[in-house]
Amino acid sequence: MVIDTGTGNLRSVAKALEHVAPGQRVKITSSPAAILAAGRVVVPGQGAIGSWLSALREYGLLETLREVLVSKPFLGICLGLEALYDWSAEDGGRECLGWFSGQVNHFTAVSGFPLDQGLKIPHMGWNNVSQILPHPLWQGIDDGERFYFVHSYCVQAACREQVYGETNYGVAFTAAAGSKNVFAVQFHPEKSQQPGLQLLRNFVLWDGNAQ
Repeated sequence: MVIDTGTGNLRSVAKALEHVAPGQRVKITSSPAAILAAGRVVVPGQGAIGSWLSALREYGLLETLREVLVSKPFLGICLGLEALYDWSAEDGGRECLGWFSGQVNHFTAVSGFPLDQGLKIPHMGWNNVSQILPHPLWQGIDDGERFYFVHSYCVQAACREQVYGETNYGVAFTAAAGSKNVFAVQFHPEKSQQPGLQLLRNFVLWDGNAQ
């Protein structure tokens, strides 16, 4: 099940899931009942965190999302990762879901970011992801594999035990985070060719156990 908040490239995510799981039904929906009945849930997101969270509230999905986070395999993509942290500096500062511990800041506001090296923001394109901790969703994916990113804000995690992948763009930032049945990534697996498809394939087979 792909949650529809009216933002993000939802159809591309759904088509990628259909490609790796041809025998399973993939549905895009904003229906709380349908989401709660699904076997597993994917939450993609593009754009700004403020409008994205507002869309969740408009569709009555915030509480649904909180229920999903404790009940079934969950994959967050891009804003679907950032929204799981305590707070984001985007849109003047927004309280987020607080599932993971840490903050989301603009690259240029992160201590140590080299303002004088001409690094373009947003961080857009292919970059390596170091696998910090093992996880079933990394199965068949090489440590240091390249994935596709598009973002101006990055996660600075406060709890190292929740960081499963890390990338460097001027500074190190969290590229993948997880806890129990929840896994989320800053990059776009649906745009990341074979490594991304492998991660999605792993997700549709995942039972929600992080071990």
